[in-house]
Amino acid sequence: MICKNMWTFIRHPDPSQWHQWLQRPHADETVIRQRVADIVEQVREHGDKALCDLTEAIDGIRLAQLAYPVPNTDVAAQALPSDLREAIDLAMANIRRFHQAQLCTEPHVETMPGVRCWQRALPIERVGLYIPGGSAPLFSTLMMLAVPARIAGCRELVVCSPPMKNGELHPALLYVASLCDISNIYRVGGAQAIAAMAFGTASIPRVDKIFGPGNRYVTLAKQLLQREGVAIDMPAGPSEVALVGDRSCPPAFAAADLLSQAEHGPDSQVILVSTDETWMTEVEACLQKQLAALPRQEIARQALSHSKAFLVQDTSQAMALINAYAPEHLILACSHARMLAEQVQHAGSVFIGCYTPESVGDYASGTNHTLPTSGYARAWSGVHVDSFLKKISFQELSPQGLQAIGPAVEILATAEGLWAHKQAVSIRLHHLQTQQNP
Repeated sequence: MICKNMWTFIRHPDPSQWHQWLQRPHADETVIRQRVADIVEQVREHGDKALCDLTEAIDGIRLAQLAYPVPNTDVAAQALPSDLREAIDLAMANIRRFHQAQLCTEPHVETMPGVRCWQRALPIERVGLYIPGGSAPLFSTLMMLAVPARIAGCRELVVCSPPMKNGELHPALLYVASLCDISNIYRVGGAQAIAAMAFGTASIPRVDKIFGPGNRYVTLAKQLLQREGVAIDMPAGPSEVALVGDRSCPPAFAAADLLSQAEHGPDSQVILVSTDETWMTEVEACLQKQLAALPRQEIARQALSHSKAFLVQDTSQAMALINAYAPEHLILACSHARMLAEQVQHAGSVFIGCYTPESVGDYASGTNHTLPTSGYARAWSGVHVDSFLKKISFQELSPQGLQAIGPAVEILATAEGLWAHKQAVSIRLHHLQTQQNP
């Protein structure tokens, strides 16, 4: 191991120590957790008043009303430069195209003669979409959430986002909202926004499921309210990227990819993995150079301070290390990238080849950027159309179908000691037998 100013460099780590090296940045959340619990209780008890008081205390703005009407698309478009509007239109079209293709035909199966089963997908009626603001207005997150929600058929989209310093909302956010047929955005952020959507207030409707990324306060609020029965999209924490690279990728490309995630926040993390130490040194040099010109360089520098670079023996070990980490974003900027992609078992979203920067997935390729972090990619998926659907199963038996399947059900219910289950079948079989043999 070599501790550098930029990050920690680990040469040929022993697999038995991978778990130690792959730890995410850890912060003592005791104080934050108590603060989030206090905020949640304030909103539960005082509703809109608590939201306005918290917005004034945290954001420095006293709002007369929380709801901000979204202008129609023509008016919203006029507030944007034409190149930004066209870029949003392109991204929206790609996101819509990719997610529209996720709609599946409902299965109808006759599992045996006379026993017919099928499934129906129904939209979640009212969903809450949290759009982070803070140091950067993430209007792209509204694209990623509202588009699949509309494709799924959700009746109502409740959107919360913190206001800018002047109390307004970013024009790009309003333009995206207008394209997604959203009438209002509620100007509230942080844990208080999550609580408002979970409980409902005089201004903000209660929702059935909450979506959207955020800082530790937002994440903890979602997890806390999930324990009270509020559905959430996924547990998610600070942003992260892992990059597997070699000499086939220009070092400047790799450095730019790493910084694209490091600039998200001081608790973000980047991981570099390679078999070529000389190339890794060149990447670090490019990283230093690019960092110096980055407007958010102090944020990125803090993120890099708890990031890691791993020199490994071969690509097999590289992929094993990656699967152990289970990154939110994985970039394969190396030879045989497509072949290595087949070995990925745990990742939120994968970017294959030197000309597939992670940024395209964040904005415009069509895939969703709301992804599991902190290793949750081992068991969770990113947001997709099914995230906004609930699926109900149906079955219908003919008399002949019940006669065919009934005896097996009787035996199974008897084996489990559930007499009433057995009786529900037996009474019908007896009835059918009596009809057939009066």
